[in-house]
Amino acid sequence: MATYTVPHSLLALIFKKVGRGGGTGHSLREHLAFLYGQAAAGPLEARLREIVRQRLPGAAKSPAAGRGALPLSQRDALLITYADQVREAGEPPLRTLAAFLDRHVAGALSGVHVLPFYPSSSDDGFSVVDYFEVDPALGAWSDIERLAERFDLMFDAVFNHVSAQSQAFQGFLRDDPRYRDWFITVEGDPDLSQVVRPRALPLLTPFATATGEKKVWTTFSADQVDLNVRNPEVLLALLDALLFYVAKGARFIRLDAIAYLSKEIGTRSIHLPQTHRVIQLMRSLLDEVAPDTLLITETNVPHRDNVSYFGDGTDEAQLVYNFALPPLVLHSLATGNAEALTRWAAGLALPSGQVTFFNFLASHDGIGVNPVHGILSDSDIDGLVQRVEAHGGFISYKQNPDGSRSPYELNINFFDALSDPAAKEPEDRQAARFISAQAIMLALRGLPGIYFHSLFGSRGDRAAAAASGIPRRINRQKFAAADLERELADPDSRRAKVLSGFKRLLEERQASAAFHPGGRQEVLALDPRVFAVRRTSPDGRETLLCLHNVSGETVTADREVLGPYEVRWR
Repeated sequence: MATYTVPHSLLALIFKKVGRGGGTGHSLREHLAFLYGQAAAGPLEARLREIVRQRLPGAAKSPAAGRGALPLSQRDALLITYADQVREAGEPPLRTLAAFLDRHVAGALSGVHVLPFYPSSSDDGFSVVDYFEVDPALGAWSDIERLAERFDLMFDAVFNHVSAQSQAFQGFLRDDPRYRDWFITVEGDPDLSQVVRPRALPLLTPFATATGEKKVWTTFSADQVDLNVRNPEVLLALLDALLFYVAKGARFIRLDAIAYLSKEIGTRSIHLPQTHRVIQLMRSLLDEVAPDTLLITETNVPHRDNVSYFGDGTDEAQLVYNFALPPLVLHSLATGNAEALTRWAAGLALPSGQVTFFNFLASHDGIGVNPVHGILSDSDIDGLVQRVEAHGGFISYKQNPDGSRSPYELNINFFDALSDPAAKEPEDRQAARFISAQAIMLALRGLPGIYFHSLFGSRGDRAAAAASGIPRRINRQKFAAADLERELADPDSRRAKVLSGFKRLLEERQASAAFHPGGRQEVLALDPRVFAVRRTSPDGRETLLCLHNVSGETVTADREVLGPYEVRWR
């Protein structure tokens, strides 16, 4: 099999010259040639097109179909949830979830991101054993398809790594020739100090194999073994999974931890040109055969690196997680000062009308602090860390090249991050503060993502995190459906009030084309205590000014500054 190996410095030059034009200027064969060489590109393209014929037999080749305005509107918003978020005895959790969402969010939310529902051996689903199966403990593909009848679905493509229990890795351990080059082994003691680490765990894990002990690259944990996409067989297998998800009804495909996909000893092994080119290949492929399916990159990295996954606006992801937003909103409400949020948001720009941000404040993970380095000061970040610890949360750390550790993620429920659960403060005031934070997120240009625990007003589950030793489980509580229904039936409960407040905001958003992701956005610096954003519909006919007071003080707005707006307080 032909291979194509170029020193990293030369790869960087190639990337600068041709790497960004993938979606509009490069064919599938050209992408494959960049990755594996000209001799291999033709046969690989033929095999890829055969996978397309098998997975999507009705797909027609339509190179330009995926290019145009992003097919989203102000009515689009996604819920982020685990498949077994609500449980009922004797019923598959996916079926229970579908019925629960029908009762409580149908009409308010257009889609659902079901976190990994595949068989998994750890990391609450992100150590995937089999990309092509539904965990029998959660349900079956028929349950996923039934959910897709009511909601647009987002699937996870966990393509950086697989479970150590997967067929592929077990074959590697047996020295099965099919899997011999599927994983990254390191011989000797090369300098890996530059490698960017999202965890304070060993980068290499020793495994006993049929041919002796081998040190294998494991970015996230010893049970999550990194795949070797320098082997084209691995990439074809991943593209097969991608197309399988399309066939199963995924409208959005989340590329989990995609920034780490390619590795090169002697580099930082993050954001490499090969990684961007693989995403461009996926985009070109979907533009041809499934133009309604949108890619979204999950890269918990500094903002400038994060937005690089938009490419030139036509050739990489259509959506990028807006990772800097959660810590900036938390900082604003914690300090009563929105200046940092205002400065950052005023500089947000999109390279085309074909892309937008995936805006969120909470998810199954914690609140990343990496994205605000260079936006907030070190002392501001330390202040967030101290606040989270004081409010009962945990801090996850990452390994630095010099061997030191630094905060990577704040593990806390967003409600508790805003309001100390031990404080003697009226819960209504805490709920109002929480809804104000969500209003900021919903007002910004992009597609909103709302975590289940945010929508239903959860506080942190510190006991579950402590018992498991997994800090992230503070924000991953699962519910008996009857218990959650009982709380929601009480209109005076925190959960009912938060859900009601969220629905009012979503109704306001749906009702105005000014919140269309393709509409204009202008962030105004009116008062340090106020985050102000003016939204205008794509046709220019409707304009709304959204004012968010992040302080505990009453702020008087000058009517002349506000302009001729109808004022409605929420």
